[in-house]
Amino acid sequence: MSSTSAPLINRELSWVEFNRRVLQEAADPSHPPLERAKFLAIFATNLDEFYMIRVSGLKAQRANDYFDGADGLTPAQILEQLNAQLAPMVNEHSRLWRDEICPLLTQHGVCVIDAHEMNEDQRTFANEYFRRTVFPVLTPLAFDPGHPFPHISNLSLSLAVAVEDERGRTRFARVKVPPSLPRLLQLNECSDESEPCERCFVWLDQIIAANITSLFHELRVLGVYEFRVTRDADIEISEDEAGDLRDSVERSVKERGFLDVVRLEVDHEMPSEICGILMENLNLRETDVQRIEGPIDLSKLWEIYRLNVPQLKDPPFTPRTPPKLADGIDIFAEIRKSDVLLHHPYDSFTPVVNFIRTAARDPHVLAIKQTLYRVGPNSPIVQALIEAAQNGKQVAAMVELKARFDEENNLEWARRLEAVGAHVVFGIPGLKVHSKVLLVVRREGDEIRRYVHLSTGNYNAASARVYTDLGFFTCSERIGEDASDLFNFLTGYSRQRAYKELFVAPVTLRQQIAERIEREIQHHRLNSNGRIAFKMNALVDPEMITLLYKASMAGVKIDLLVRGMCSLRPGVPGMSENIRVISVVGRFLEHSRVYWFHNDGKSEIYLGSADLMERNLDRRVETLFPIHDPVLVKRIVDEVLDLGLADNVKSHELGLNGQYHKITSQGPQLNSQMILLKASD
Repeated sequence: MSSTSAPLINRELSWVEFNRRVLQEAADPSHPPLERAKFLAIFATNLDEFYMIRVSGLKAQRANDYFDGADGLTPAQILEQLNAQLAPMVNEHSRLWRDEICPLLTQHGVCVIDAHEMNEDQRTFANEYFRRTVFPVLTPLAFDPGHPFPHISNLSLSLAVAVEDERGRTRFARVKVPPSLPRLLQLNECSDESEPCERCFVWLDQIIAANITSLFHELRVLGVYEFRVTRDADIEISEDEAGDLRDSVERSVKERGFLDVVRLEVDHEMPSEICGILMENLNLRETDVQRIEGPIDLSKLWEIYRLNVPQLKDPPFTPRTPPKLADGIDIFAEIRKSDVLLHHPYDSFTPVVNFIRTAARDPHVLAIKQTLYRVGPNSPIVQALIEAAQNGKQVAAMVELKARFDEENNLEWARRLEAVGAHVVFGIPGLKVHSKVLLVVRREGDEIRRYVHLSTGNYNAASARVYTDLGFFTCSERIGEDASDLFNFLTGYSRQRAYKELFVAPVTLRQQIAERIEREIQHHRLNSNGRIAFKMNALVDPEMITLLYKASMAGVKIDLLVRGMCSLRPGVPGMSENIRVISVVGRFLEHSRVYWFHNDGKSEIYLGSADLMERNLDRRVETLFPIHDPVLVKRIVDEVLDLGLADNVKSHELGLNGQYHKITSQGPQLNSQMILLKASD
């Protein structure tokens, strides 16, 4: 890890520690078998994105001799340490599947076998599937003086095939495993009575390898080896030169598949000669190669996780619906009575969907305005906005086209909204819109009232079942005015510089948080009661970390719940000994952002979309919103902050060396997520 003498922990190395905690969940035998497989898939997906974005960026910095020095490490040193940290983790990832989780699934009636383990009936079935379905899709691509090295698309699984031609010369060919077909082929039931299973699968790439001679008639196949490339996916969108942002994003998404390769995963048995061919033509170093013992790309384990085998998964749960938001209740009347807080996934996301649907159908609703970042496919939220536009409501949607890896999905939703007459805007040059805001304008008698929903998470009904987030309904006049001003900024030319209640980045958010940290320092100097508690996904902004160090040195007690990257180094004598950093990784992905200040006994709490990262504070449109109702403030402190900090089952504490250690306790076991799940029953 980073040198303990540096005030900041390197963010990339900190992220590796987060993914290590994901891997530890896969290793935890207390999880049901398919849940352990799920964590293997999450680890693999996380690592893919890390290479596509963070490692690619480091390699560009290394090539350009860039060095900011904040954590004391050059890009070359960071890459070297990343390789040292990740190599054993990648090996452990494969070992867990090969030696623990795959055999465990077999014991419980779900087996994933290698092609050579198939019995005669299964082999016949698999060969017939290959002949009918797979063979017509395959395209072997030769590499020789008459055939250029083929393009290898990002994250595609391929087979490197060495063949001997009629003259005894060794040739190389690449066969792409079709991504349009399931990676795991379900076979007929096992006939091995010693290991009976109800569902049996085999890897598609192994079926192709077993039938590879059908692609190379009259040639001797010398060897078949899996490999997979990861490319730079951090697309640059030149908004200043783009006449149409939508066209620019569409072009950039297409270009993503042709950027530089940053990682090569290969079968551990691949000969050095073939690996050398790949490295030379992909312009890679030896350190860019990962040799994998076992199946490459275990993110495909999602395919078996989706099986309907409830006994091999966490017990299902039904999110609660607050009585005041139940079906048939006048949701506008309930919001007028008092603000409403939802804690997902323990509270259902359905009231949010119902709120938009009700607004779409209510004859008194005049307008609906909403920010859309990651809404997912088949979104009931966007469907409700489409219905609202069709019903004559004025609908304005701020669709963020630059939401990484969701660009194509958001482009499609934008087209559908425009097709029904909704006003669709695509953001502000130089800024990504990450705010989660929904505004409904309603005529009530002689008044116009604004109803607002604000959230820490996306308007995505699927992720709301697996991400912990906080949603908030209000008809506060001041928040409503702020929401209107925010949308005027997003859709027009307004350059609002002041808001009554909301903290808005990049305008006021950084300053407002900084002022409150400074205020806590003053309270502590006067009354010795300074205390701060934050919960977020990432803490890497140097200015904010420096302020927290200042508060710690003044004696302020600071508790931080940080799920992922944390560059703050806690526990350093004379600098951060009053700061504790806890990370909880469990069944649900911790995603809510909470900022609490003791404020001399007059608690202030803010929720919102922003982490303490430079990009969130300076290069995105973000919002934090206050919670004034003391009942709701107490609920957030109890359910989110205090309970998370007290967790001794799924929590780890960050040490000053940048590494986490699992928190253990001699007292009662306290799993914060499970406590909240039981409370929602």
